[in-house]
Amino acid sequence: MSTAEPHIADSHDLIRVHGARVNNLKDVSIEIPKRRLTVFTGVSGSGKSSLVFGTIAAESQRLINETYSAFVQGFMPTLARPEVDVLEGLTTAIIVDQEQMGGDARSTVGTATDANAMLRILFSRLGQPHIGSPQAFSFNVPSISGAGAVTLERGGRTVKERRSFSITGGMCPRCEGRGSVSDFDLTQLYDDSKSLAEGALTIPGYSMDGWYGRIYMGSGFLDPDKPIRDYTRKELDALLHKEATRIKVDNVNVTYEGLIPRIRKSFLAKDRESMQPHIRAFVDRAITFTACPECDGTRLAEPARSSRIDGVNIADACAMQINDLAEWVRGLAEPSVAPLLTTLRHTLDSFVEIGLGYLSLDRPSGTLSGGEAQRVKMIRHLGSSLTDTTYVFDEPTIGLHPHDIQRMNDLLLRLRDKGNTVLVVEHKPEAIAIADHVVDLGPLAGTEGGTVCFEGTVEGLRESGTLTGRHLDDRARLKDEVRKPTGALEIRGANAHNLQDVDVDIPLGVLCVITGVAGSGKSSLVHGSIPADAGVVSIDQAAIRGSRRSNPATYTGLLDPIRKAFAKANGVKPALFSANSEGACPNCNGAGVIYTDLAMMAGVATTCEECEGRRFQASVLEYRFGGRDISEVLSMSVAQAEEFFGAGEARTPAAHRILERMDQVGLGYLRLGQPLTTLSGGERQRLKLATHMGEKGGIYVLDEPTTGLHLADVEHLLGLLDRLVDAGKSVIVIEHHQAVMAHADWIVDLGPGAGHDGGRVVFEGTPAGLVASRGTLTGRHLAEYVGGRGGFGGSGSVA
Repeated sequence: MSTAEPHIADSHDLIRVHGARVNNLKDVSIEIPKRRLTVFTGVSGSGKSSLVFGTIAAESQRLINETYSAFVQGFMPTLARPEVDVLEGLTTAIIVDQEQMGGDARSTVGTATDANAMLRILFSRLGQPHIGSPQAFSFNVPSISGAGAVTLERGGRTVKERRSFSITGGMCPRCEGRGSVSDFDLTQLYDDSKSLAEGALTIPGYSMDGWYGRIYMGSGFLDPDKPIRDYTRKELDALLHKEATRIKVDNVNVTYEGLIPRIRKSFLAKDRESMQPHIRAFVDRAITFTACPECDGTRLAEPARSSRIDGVNIADACAMQINDLAEWVRGLAEPSVAPLLTTLRHTLDSFVEIGLGYLSLDRPSGTLSGGEAQRVKMIRHLGSSLTDTTYVFDEPTIGLHPHDIQRMNDLLLRLRDKGNTVLVVEHKPEAIAIADHVVDLGPLAGTEGGTVCFEGTVEGLRESGTLTGRHLDDRARLKDEVRKPTGALEIRGANAHNLQDVDVDIPLGVLCVITGVAGSGKSSLVHGSIPADAGVVSIDQAAIRGSRRSNPATYTGLLDPIRKAFAKANGVKPALFSANSEGACPNCNGAGVIYTDLAMMAGVATTCEECEGRRFQASVLEYRFGGRDISEVLSMSVAQAEEFFGAGEARTPAAHRILERMDQVGLGYLRLGQPLTTLSGGERQRLKLATHMGEKGGIYVLDEPTTGLHLADVEHLLGLLDRLVDAGKSVIVIEHHQAVMAHADWIVDLGPGAGHDGGRVVFEGTPAGLVASRGTLTGRHLAEYVGGRGGFGGSGSVA
């Protein structure tokens, strides 16, 4: 009997991409197998994210959004169609990226994952005494009550009735559900020896020439020419505390409000991490936060804390480490809420399984690292019954110790085995090794990347001779000799977060690596315990804030010396050479493109016809410096600009110094005018590093600088760290990458586990000593990595 022909529906086993041109992609055409794990590799900036996120995932999301009604689409973010000729075989894409979570001060791990919502229902059903519905346990819902007359139409007659209502919420009335209260240092808000007219206010953005100045000076509540120290009590109260009041200033209706309520709304409602640096510095100077005395930092009102299940209230449950909370929930056997308990147990077990059992539900989500945030987002997908979807991950091993990478690999394989297509952008060899299919982009970064160098199996990649293939089996050697410290940074009794009275000496004048499993207390030790006056330059993973008008030239301060050089050479104002100021093309306001909003349909961006995308008005482009106009300079790569400003008639030492630093961190291929929004995570961190390298400071603290770095670039980074140390700096690196550990002069290993099982120093000494002892998890993985090659001298102590 002849075998039946395969059904036509089974023939769609590939995602086909033809002619992708997003960002730096050069007409890329590939076929990706469905229901398999495909890893995308290549140097940072080679086009991986442009292909996976900017093309495949973006088009999948756009097509799904188009299935909703026009009314619903009006409330959704509009997505432009990616530049690609053909995209076939797409399935629903679920994107799990590295974006930091929740900028809101009230967002916690519990609220971000629905675990809090389930706990609130649990306490509203089982808590004793019973105090109300689930919202009585929510720190985002205030308690309100009211009474009054209402008018009703009844039986053709108008009837007035008295009605009252009350809502019981769980918000602490003192701190409004934030857990901390703020005190203001008034000396940082104003100089009391000056009057308003003399510029007494020292708050960022409150100059007397701007709107705020006009409102305070013209309000009639204050004498603008009297020094603040001579104000009456009534005037001082009006300046600091007056409630919002409508007034007229210069025939314009505006709202007058005291400084303190206005600062609370404009600055304190935001998460500290999402503030601009100068605002953050002002908030740190002017405002002290202390745990709310009324709720002890739990954010909850007294009634919510009084209701208990087996002696535990909801604040205690949220403060527990999640693996302990999972055990507590497992001990509850109440048939009336059985389905709820099952779902809650599953969610909490997912945290533990994904290696986040050390978190607590009350942890503010803004304090999670990029890797932790990504894994928290994964939790809602782990138990999903959906199959035949496409999961898209952006470096899921970020922030993971080699010990935890194995667990992440198992999770990715489990998602694939359920019949899903898994697309992963990744650099770590341990994660590349599990791929069914590999797509290697390159050959280099930026304009020299954007092509497919290899497609096939991991074995094929190894033998392919591409940059990734050549470096896949790279192993850093332990140093034969380590540098001798020139001093030590003494940390005594450190107990931030989970640290358990840690005493440690961090050697100075050397490359010191702080390591340990995720959640062992590395960041708490370095960021929480190093004294601020120690001349520390800290380079963390927080995202660079910047619009599409910001670019590497504006972010690093490079544009200032360039503008001044152009202005001096042509005898005109520097502001003319800024596309965000006087030199902007009037047609597109210096954006280079015209955006047309098409309501619920994807907006269209067309190149400005007047300036042809160059962003400047024609008269500005007539001014030249070194034979180039300003738009030509901004379209140069860092390497080209370094040469241009380094010698000859265009020699500008101030610009050359900044460009040199950018080149040193491996960003030579980046265009000066490239929008910051198009940079990858690794590029952003190195841009930060280049900016900070010019600062005066003897100690550099880097938080996982290998994030987003290709294997070949890690070597480059090690060279850079060596140069910093050789120049007399002390470099402290929080890192999981074994190549950086092997290259260190000194290692401090924290552990042995995460959360309350960590927070202790389990080893301090040389990498060779760590490999020889193999007494810790890190030691065993490092020994395996260097092939057990220990014993290059060196010593250490295992605690």
